Amino acid sequence: MFDSTDRRILNILQHDGEAPVAEIAERVGLSTSPCWRRIKRMEETGLIAKRVVLVDRRLANVPMTIFVSVRAPRHSLDWSEAFRQAIGEFPEIVEAFRLAGETDYLLRLVVPSIEVYDQVYKRLIAMLEFRTVSASISMEELKFTTAVPLDYLDWSP
Repeated sequence: MFDSTDRRILNILQHDGEAPVAEIAERVGLSTSPCWRRIKRMEETGLIAKRVVLVDRRLANVPMTIFVSVRAPRHSLDWSEAFRQAIGEFPEIVEAFRLAGETDYLLRLVVPSIEVYDQVYKRLIAMLEFRTVSASISMEELKFTTAVPLDYLDWSP
C-alpha cells in the first residue's frame, strides 16, 4: 500500500520528473535511501508508468491542436482493430479515445497548419471507411497538465 509520504513524493515527481532524490527526500522528511526505495516501489508496481520529457509544441512547430470526432461505419472488431492500427501510423495523432454516445472515437492531433491536418485527413480516409469525420480547431489552450489527481489513490493509514 501507499501512504501520505508516497503521495507527496509522487506529487513532486508529477511536477518535476527530474527532481533529485536527495531534494525530494528533504522535502518529504526522509533520508535519501528510503525515498529512493519508495520511488522504485512505485515504478515496480506500475504506479509510475514512465518518465518523459514534455516538448514545447510551439517550438517544435506543431502549435495547432485539432480534435477529430469519428463515427464508425459499423461496429465490428475488424473495423476497430483496423482503425487502431491506422491511427498508430500518424505521429500527429497524440491521443485517441473510444467513447460511448454519438461519437465513437475522439482524436487529438497536433499539427503546424490546417494544410497539414488536411493531408492527415486525406491519408486517414484513404485507409478506412468512416460514417462521419468532424474536426474542431482549438482556439486557445485553457488548461494542460499531465499530472493526475492523487486524492483517489488508495492510501493506507
